[in-house]
Amino acid sequence: MSVKHNDSPKTFGEKIAEMSTTKKIVLSVLAILIVFVPLGLLDSADAYGEWDPSWYKEHLGFVPQGLVEWGNKFQFPHLLPDYGIPGANEVLGYYVSAIVGVVLLFAVYFILAKIISNKNSSK
Repeated sequence: MSVKHNDSPKTFGEKIAEMSTTKKIVLSVLAILIVFVPLGLLDSADAYGEWDPSWYKEHLGFVPQGLVEWGNKFQFPHLLPDYGIPGANEVLGYYVSAIVGVVLLFAVYFILAKIISNKNSSK
């Protein structure tokens, strides 16, 4: 017979049971989206909006002026270039990229939520 102490850590199932329905739905949708990430590998076309100036020249006949002026001013280092890990399986790279993206977005969300709640509590 096992005895559970009040100070013992909660199991994963107990933590899930305590979550609100909204939180469960959000996490379920995120998990499903992450699972379907590699579907993009089945399409031979580029990801929407990830075109270089030559794509516009070929498809539109010109390169939009804003892209000419601003296109190279916002270049950032890539955590995972081409959504992958150099030398690793392409599907694995997509999954890692999706998970890293979700973690970064959640981190930004929680930081902003903390800042906003601190401002509201100081009033």
